[in-house]
Amino acid sequence: MIQNYLKAGYPAMLLLTQEPHRAETILPCEGWTFVAWDCLRGFRQAGKPQTIEEIRDPVEAVNRLGDMQDTVLLAHNLHLFLEIPEVIQAIQNGITKWKSTGSCLVTISPSVQMRPEIEKIFTVIDLPLPNEEELFRMQSDLAASLGVKPSLDTARTAKGLTEFEAETAFALSLIKKGSFSTRVITEAKAQMIRKSGLMEFWEPAHIEDVGGLENLKAYIRNRAKAFLPGNEHLPRPKGILLVGISGTGKSLSCKATASILGWPLIRLDIGSLKNSLVGESERRMRQATQMIDAFGEAVIWLDELEKMFAGSKSSGETDAGTTAGMFGHFLSWMAETKSSALVMATANDISKLPPEFVRAGRFDAIFFVDLPGRVEREEIIGIMNLKYHSRIPGDYAPRLSGFTGAEIEQLAKDSLFDGLDAASENIVPLSKTMREDISALREWAKTRARLANTPEEEPTEQRKIRALS
Repeated sequence: MIQNYLKAGYPAMLLLTQEPHRAETILPCEGWTFVAWDCLRGFRQAGKPQTIEEIRDPVEAVNRLGDMQDTVLLAHNLHLFLEIPEVIQAIQNGITKWKSTGSCLVTISPSVQMRPEIEKIFTVIDLPLPNEEELFRMQSDLAASLGVKPSLDTARTAKGLTEFEAETAFALSLIKKGSFSTRVITEAKAQMIRKSGLMEFWEPAHIEDVGGLENLKAYIRNRAKAFLPGNEHLPRPKGILLVGISGTGKSLSCKATASILGWPLIRLDIGSLKNSLVGESERRMRQATQMIDAFGEAVIWLDELEKMFAGSKSSGETDAGTTAGMFGHFLSWMAETKSSALVMATANDISKLPPEFVRAGRFDAIFFVDLPGRVEREEIIGIMNLKYHSRIPGDYAPRLSGFTGAEIEQLAKDSLFDGLDAASENIVPLSKTMREDISALREWAKTRARLANTPEEEPTEQRKIRALS
C-alpha cells in the first residue's frame, strides 16, 4: 500500500484510520523492517505483542528511528504529543537522516491533526475499510468452525464497518439468529450513526400505510431494479424530490421507500449540524456525507428541504456564509458521490428553494403530490379505519373532497369522540385556507414535475337533447 512511497524516499507519512491494529498487518512490505511504537509498550515488531525496546518517551522514539536502516516506524497516536516542542524539533531534525537511511516515520491517527511547522513534511494516506472480499473471507473463517453457510449479501451489507465492527457484528448475528442476518448487521451499522450524533435512525413505514400515490410507488419499484445484484449496468438513482401540499403523505412516502428497497432509513437534519464555532458547521456537514458514503445502502431522508437551506442566497449577510457553504457542499456531494444511498427529500414551498437545487439532473425525478382523489380518499379511509378502529364509511369519500391524508387521519381520530359529522364540520381543510397557494403550486407542477397521484377521472359531460313537443 505504501511501497511506492517508500521506494520514492518519502520520510514521513500520516495514515488516516481508526484501525491501528489492522494497519500493522496490512502495511508491511518486502524490503523494509516494520516496527511499531506506542507510549505504553515502547518498540515492538509490527503485528507482534512482545516489546523489544522499552522506549516510551516520544522524543526518544523519534530519535531512535535515525539509528535504523530501511525501517518504517508505525507511531501510534503520535499526534497527541505534537504540542510538545521537543517532538516537533525531533521530527524536523530526523527528516534528512531518514531520507539518507531509507527509513520512514508513519504516524497513525483517526484525523488530520498537524502543526504548521511539520505539515509540509507529511504525506496523508487513507487506509481503506475492508472491502466485500475481505469481509466475506472473515465471515467464511467464522462460519467454518460452526458449520454455518457464509452469506455474500451480509458481507455486502457490512461494507462501511471496520474489521473489528464487522467481526463483532457477524458474531452477534450467529448468536442471535444462528446464521448471518442482514438485519442484525444493519443494526450494528446503526451504531455508526448513533455514535456520531449527526443523524438519526428512523423506523421505515409499511407501503400498505400509504394510500394512493400509485405513480410514485410504481416509479420506486421500477427503479429499485437498479440496486439488485447483476444490474450494475443500470444507472442508479441518487435522489427523488417530493413537492406538494402539507399533509399529503410526502414524509410517509419517504419512509415507505425504505421498506420497498429493504434498506435502513436515516434522517438528515441540516439545521442540527449547525454550530456556533467558525467552520464547525461545514466540517460537520462533510463528516455527515462521509458517513453516508461509508454506510452504503440506505435511504437518506431530508424533510422540508426549503427550511433547511432557507437563506442560502443571503447567507453572507446573515450567518457569514455558513448556510451557503453547507449548501454548496451538499450539492457537490450529490453530484459526485458513488454511494448506493438514495436521497428522498420533501418540500412544501418550492419557491423558497434555490434554483440550483431543482435544475434538471440534480434529482432523478421531481414528483408533485396533489390532494388525494376520490379513489385515493377511499383507500386512506380504509387505512385509518384499520389503524384507529374508526367507522368512516367508504361512500363518505366524496364529502371529503379537498381533504389531505393528514386531515382524514385527524377526522378518524376525532370521530371516535365527537361523531363523524361533527368532526367533519370542525376541520377546515388546507384546500380552503390556502386555495391560492395550492393553485400556484399546481400551475408550477404542470410543466416541471411528475404527478405522484393517479389522475382523478373527470365526469364526462353529455349533451342533453330536448324532446320535441
